[in-house]
Amino acid sequence: MRAWWSLSRAMFKGLLADKTALFFYFLFPLMFLVLFGLLLGSPGAGKVTVGVTGKGPLIEALPSEVISVQRFDSFDDAVAAVRDGDIPAAVHQDGDVVELRYSATDQVSAGTVQGIVQSVVGRANLELAGTPPRFTVDSAQVEDETFEPIQYLTSGLLAWAVAMSAAFGAAMNLVTWRRNEVLRRLRMSPVSPAAVVGARIGVSLVVAVAQAAVFIAVAVTPAFGLQLQGSWWLAFPLLIAGTLAFLAVGLLVGSIARTEEAASAAVNLIVLPMAFLSGVFFPIDDMPGWVQGVASFMPMRHLSTGLLDVLVRDATVGAILVPLAVLLGFAAVVTLVATRVFTWDT
Repeated sequence: MRAWWSLSRAMFKGLLADKTALFFYFLFPLMFLVLFGLLLGSPGAGKVTVGVTGKGPLIEALPSEVISVQRFDSFDDAVAAVRDGDIPAAVHQDGDVVELRYSATDQVSAGTVQGIVQSVVGRANLELAGTPPRFTVDSAQVEDETFEPIQYLTSGLLAWAVAMSAAFGAAMNLVTWRRNEVLRRLRMSPVSPAAVVGARIGVSLVVAVAQAAVFIAVAVTPAFGLQLQGSWWLAFPLLIAGTLAFLAVGLLVGSIARTEEAASAAVNLIVLPMAFLSGVFFPIDDMPGWVQGVASFMPMRHLSTGLLDVLVRDATVGAILVPLAVLLGFAAVVTLVATRVFTWDT
């Protein structure tokens, strides 16, 4: 028993000293509890916003418990909003026909709206028992029907990959060099701090471009079916700006953390919730307004949305100006903070 107690105490002390283990044992599950508890437990969570035009009994029968109605002056305006990604679907009643247009970029919301509209129409036809079905649904997606699911997964996966590699690479590099006293030697050498940071930026940019090139090269093969739009090359300026933004996050974490374990936990604590709140893994368009407000300040949200615009919606240069400004502005501010707290020694 004495040996068992000694070993147990030693293991427990080792656990308390391991910041990464503590993070994944306690903070990691609590982070998911807070995220999903706040998102799914908030009033209005789960409602799908639908653009509506026209009047009729079927429009009035749309259940308000799951449908949030946004009125438009014309059906063309509503469809344009769906195509631009502002809303997931648009509905219009023209006599006995219900026109439904949805975006395949948000397949969860699109499937929900289709099921609800079909249910409303089916219920209306059942009430007219003994007669041929009166109401019909004209349903279609606004994008090209030949697009594969990879078309809509690409932007989020690329944003996630770039964020993780840039943030982890910079943070772990700084911490490792500080612990091994490489930074101290560099400080005493003729090498300037700008050269150190510049080298890290250069490596991160090369890795990000290589990631995108490999990902796109594999995704365009017949096995996956990615179809590049006319302005697909605009993804690369976004990837460069996104790399700089998350490289700044890594520099900040690496300037503060003193061990690799602490750096790993800190990057996860920053980047992972950002990915969920930015709509990388699932859409947040139907989440409460405050969630979308918080997401609008997150660089990953602008990176993934910008990539979606150029890779799927065939957007022009104007569509990436705001994401580029946000990403570069974020990078500048966080880098400035990192320089204030940076230390050469442990």
